[in-house]
Amino acid sequence: MKIPRPEYPRPQFERKDFLNLNGEWDYAFDYSRSGEERFWEKGIIPQGKILVPFCPESVLSGVGFTDFIDRIWYQRSFSIPDSWAGKKILLHFGGVDYESVIYVDGTEVGRHTGGVTPFTVDLTHKVQSGTIHQLVLLAKDDVRSGLQPVGKQSPWLKSALCSYTRTTGIWQTVWMEAVDFCGLEKCRILPDYDNGSFTFLPVFYNIRKGMKFSVSVLDGEKEVASALIHAGSAAVLQLSLPCPRAWSPEDPFLYTIKYVVYDKDGKILDEVSSYAGLRKIHLEDGRYFLNNKPIFLRFVLDQGFYRDGIWTAPSDEALKQDILLAMKAGFNGARLHQKIFEERFHYWADHLGYLTWGEFADWGMSFWSHEQAPNPDYMKSFRNLFPEWTAVVERDCNHPSIITWSPFNETRSAMDITEHRRIIRDIVELTKKLDPSRPVNDTSGYCHVKTDLWTVHLYAQNEEELKKFLDRDPVYIQYPELEKDAWENQPYLVDEYGGVSFIPEGETPYADNSWGYNSEILDQQETEQRIHALTEVLVKHPRVAGYCYTQLTDIEQEQNGIYNYDRKLKLDEKVVRKCFTMKPSWSHF
Repeated sequence: MKIPRPEYPRPQFERKDFLNLNGEWDYAFDYSRSGEERFWEKGIIPQGKILVPFCPESVLSGVGFTDFIDRIWYQRSFSIPDSWAGKKILLHFGGVDYESVIYVDGTEVGRHTGGVTPFTVDLTHKVQSGTIHQLVLLAKDDVRSGLQPVGKQSPWLKSALCSYTRTTGIWQTVWMEAVDFCGLEKCRILPDYDNGSFTFLPVFYNIRKGMKFSVSVLDGEKEVASALIHAGSAAVLQLSLPCPRAWSPEDPFLYTIKYVVYDKDGKILDEVSSYAGLRKIHLEDGRYFLNNKPIFLRFVLDQGFYRDGIWTAPSDEALKQDILLAMKAGFNGARLHQKIFEERFHYWADHLGYLTWGEFADWGMSFWSHEQAPNPDYMKSFRNLFPEWTAVVERDCNHPSIITWSPFNETRSAMDITEHRRIIRDIVELTKKLDPSRPVNDTSGYCHVKTDLWTVHLYAQNEEELKKFLDRDPVYIQYPELEKDAWENQPYLVDEYGGVSFIPEGETPYADNSWGYNSEILDQQETEQRIHALTEVLVKHPRVAGYCYTQLTDIEQEQNGIYNYDRKLKLDEKVVRKCFTMKPSWSHF
């Protein structure tokens, strides 16, 4: 059988030799939560085969079970290549929702909490070449607990309102690689557009005296800068670029980066390939600036759902095509909504010049009201959120296409307003420490506490009403009694609007609860006219620094996309593109 999603899953930190563990695994649901008492870690009683990395709720998994799954066990065998002997053996999981316990040959080897971030288990002293090993994974998931972030996964049996089919267990690639014990663990890249340089901050698995670390920066096949330094825990390397070339949506140029680690005798211990874009993001005079030029954000809301794969794209090409569809419609970027996207998505955004906001999947935490019953232990959810959000920023901070971090969405009806303010401030300050180079949208829409951007959600369905919101003095504030102290003349963005539902002739509603933000049924021409009128208000308003239209595609019952759930365009292509390429009245271009 052909391995699904065979591409290297970590394209900005790539080694040549890896073992992809996607494909058929055995699985078993554990409805009674008795698997551990049955010693399933030593070998499960299979209920069937599942195609990893697709979740059991998806059609592509071969299972397609969409009821609640509190626990699922996975099992497969693997062996270690002889060439990996004497190296550190690492088992990587791109994403497993939500709590994971990993066993090899019946012995626990690792645990992880968090449904959207990658994690690694060191198997070095637990496996050996020439032996067939058994890998078992237990995934625990409770989207109704109110304690775990779930994004747009439905807390009800049926998909409803803004919540859709759940994702349980493995939903991203599982893979292995061998690394030298003194290999490179990670490397932060800091682009300095104004001074035409990159700074590299490497982290090594271990340090030995005499070790050295080299970085080469290439323009295509031509090396334009390089340096060799002694490797240490405080090693920092800066490279100035002759004739520096910037990354931008118009010219998404990327430098190729080569990392090499040497021992004291000059022997190569590790080689890693990467890439980087030289670009700068800052805010000034109420506007976004990219490479010191003002830019108007023409964004679309992208939730990253697929009809056949749910949270998992059916192919690498599908990730690329979603970006191309958005660009074809006239958008220059996307707000990645309530989901942490696969690293391969960011790879394509980097290469295609597509701007994005990275947003956490924070819905499901019952500290705020998101159609979720409160849990008396709701503060525990922040114990889960802080390390996972940290991992998100650390995973994605080298991608030039990401221009904003957004840790929360629509934080309303807080259980404790004092704690709400404290938590939001803590997360914003943490994000700034992890990455001071990007603005932070503390909570998209509301309730703002400490933010670099003023974002609002306005679903007015006529231009007069929308303009009234925008003309508020000093600014439209969703919850004035809670947010008034947060307004400090930040760039003003309507990061949700539109949501105009339209079902083309010949198509039927996806479900009996299909909906959009418009109350009346519109035909194609009426839909196009409404979208254009609403967008024109935003583009012409001198206060607005950018917008985000809801949304790129239909998702199940929410049928307000520019495209159908199957990615077919609903509207006239020329009309759509003309609408979303309108330039703002203040444009300098």
